[in-house]
Amino acid sequence: MADDPRRSGEADMPGLDHLYDLAACLRFYSRLPVPRLPGEPDPHLPPDFRTVPRMLPLAGLVLALPAALVLLAGRGLGLGPFLAATLAVATLVLVTGALHEDGLADVADGFGGGADPARRLEIMRDSRIGAYGGAALVLALALRIGALATLLDRTGAAAAVALILAASLSRTAALTPMVLLPPARPGGASASVGRPSKSATGLAGLLALVLVLLSLPFGLPFGGLVLMPVLAVAASLAVTALARARIGGQTGDVIGACQQTAEIGALLGLIVAVPM
Repeated sequence: MADDPRRSGEADMPGLDHLYDLAACLRFYSRLPVPRLPGEPDPHLPPDFRTVPRMLPLAGLVLALPAALVLLAGRGLGLGPFLAATLAVATLVLVTGALHEDGLADVADGFGGGADPARRLEIMRDSRIGAYGGAALVLALALRIGALATLLDRTGAAAAVALILAASLSRTAALTPMVLLPPARPGGASASVGRPSKSATGLAGLLALVLVLLSLPFGLPFGGLVLMPVLAVAASLAVTALARARIGGQTGDVIGACQQTAEIGALLGLIVAVPM
């Protein structure tokens, strides 16, 4: 990796490589305007997913922060849990450019409508949305909004912490197909960016655990904070197993579907442990 132009400059500025990876995550996973950092390699090159994913938990935190602030503002203005949650989810969709939602819809259309792996991959590449994709999007948005509204009703301002934590855990859990499955398209974008190294995956998991522990003082139940990562990973594993069976590997769309289902799983896991 020493001669990789995406990693050049690290030797001259030790310690900044993690910051560069965080910036790359934010550029790749969102529409946020992230300027080039001092000494950073060319930010327009594709991110190196051998190391970049180690910063995904922190990137998820940053991406969800505007939505969390909108959630708190809606609550403060007396909009009620449903409207506040809807505005918060809408903000998160805008910040990320509906990247993961698009992946979920494509996976639903491909897995639901294709008769064989080649046809499923062809459908997933089609920019048009079908009945399966439309239904998946509606159900996913309804579940996310409903879960967030329930948490806002039951936990108050702590729901903003839950939103940030779910965004972070779900993006970390969505690494599962990249780690466990080969690319379904050898020449596709997923194959070109590389697979996360063991050290990058381990650091991402550690950072996600730290964020869970840092959430304890905000009044969220310990049992729910345990269930959040467990159900996030379980949801991602389920989608990964389905991808293995349906297309024999993973794509960017599969990773997006994993993130969406993992976020729903995390929020539902917390709700189960919150008293009514």
